Amino acid sequence: MNKIFPFLLILLASPALFAEILSDVDDQAALSLTIYNTDLALIRDRRRVELPAGEQELAIRGVSGQLQPETALLESRSGSGGIRVLEQNFNYDLLTPKKLLEKYLGRQIGILRTNPATGVETRETATVLSTQDCLVVRIGDRIETDPGGRFLFENIPATLRDQPTLVTRLDVARSGTHLLELSYLSGGLSWKADYVARLDEKDSRIDLSGWVTLENRSGTAYANARLQLVAGDVNRVSPPPSNRRFQAMVAEDVAERNLHEETLFEYHLYSLPRPTTLLDRQTKQVALLSASDIPVHKEYLLLGQQYYYQGRYGEIGHKLPVGVWLKFRNDEAAHLGLPLPAGVVRVYKSGGQNNLQFVGEDRIGHTPRDEEVRLKLGNAFDVTARRVQTDYRKQNFGHPYRFAAQSSFRITLKNAKEEPVQVLVREPLPGDWQILSESAPHEKPDARTAQWKLEVPARGETVLEYSALVRY
Repeated sequence: MNKIFPFLLILLASPALFAEILSDVDDQAALSLTIYNTDLALIRDRRRVELPAGEQELAIRGVSGQLQPETALLESRSGSGGIRVLEQNFNYDLLTPKKLLEKYLGRQIGILRTNPATGVETRETATVLSTQDCLVVRIGDRIETDPGGRFLFENIPATLRDQPTLVTRLDVARSGTHLLELSYLSGGLSWKADYVARLDEKDSRIDLSGWVTLENRSGTAYANARLQLVAGDVNRVSPPPSNRRFQAMVAEDVAERNLHEETLFEYHLYSLPRPTTLLDRQTKQVALLSASDIPVHKEYLLLGQQYYYQGRYGEIGHKLPVGVWLKFRNDEAAHLGLPLPAGVVRVYKSGGQNNLQFVGEDRIGHTPRDEEVRLKLGNAFDVTARRVQTDYRKQNFGHPYRFAAQSSFRITLKNAKEEPVQVLVREPLPGDWQILSESAPHEKPDARTAQWKLEVPARGETVLEYSALVRY
């Protein structure tokens, strides 16, 4: 703890610089949050406020500590209007002992001290010289550091608030109760999607549940708010760097019902069907989806590299890892068919003694309905590969090429499992290419790829041999 603050603050009463009307969260008639997955939220705060006619200032307390002032819009929802906004000031410099002393730099404060022997209390006037590292003051003709006692201040500077406050100067046409709505964008609010998949014994079906994790580090709590989440890549202009920093939040809560999904422009909007409270420095989890018995296909993939075809290498690798992937369709036939926000999918499977074990995770992008989801879970232990370049010859390339070479390869796939597996060998080839010979027929999924689907018997091996001509 900083040494300059083991004292009692005393504020001497003084008139405010100007009369202002305070609106606190008790005035809220409705509150809604639309949170984007880019550390951005749209907040709509509707309040009933008693306002006299004429020009005055309204201090709206309880707004986000990361409110972006240039986005704030205050409007009347009373039907007849009757207000005009003349000026707005966002005060996020919060009242603390240190901030109060900083505002009194070069100004005078009072110091009350009590003699421990006699109990007599004395008061001295001090000028604040510095608040860096420790408090430095001038008392009469001497300089003191870390003076003890209780400090007295004439008033609270107008720029210091006990909570984030938006101060607006209004021209009110008629007196009475006004329904006002303040809309603004704020940082400090974000969400992400996480998924848990449970794989069955045969690796052929999964049960999938999705969760939304909300994080509030905006410096403000939001009580009984209508919550909506936007999934998609929203374009934003990069703001200039900010010196304000806020601590991370740690907490957890679980909602009882799933989110309702609908489209919004080119994005997807998820709405929580009931109001919720999101406290400052809190992480909250909300159920997103739940689906059972989803058909999946396990794929073994050996992926090559383009540089294999550009030089002489001999044996390229022994016991090369073969990747393990899970694939499923996001459609109604697979008991899904929902827009899936980007997030991490963690896969579990029952292991020894029927205990659930973690088997891998992968991140998916925003996935619309009727699209395929592919998850890389890791590398197979019992399925391996050996790759040898059996021949390499440079060729005459001719116009318009600058390079041409013929390469031959032998790929040996081994399977130590008790059941056969299918391995997909996928080769990215540079430039113009042609398969000159092969021991198994290849497919051409795109202009730069050749692939082979090979059956590898239980506790056995399969050999693929081929030659390719590449020119570029």
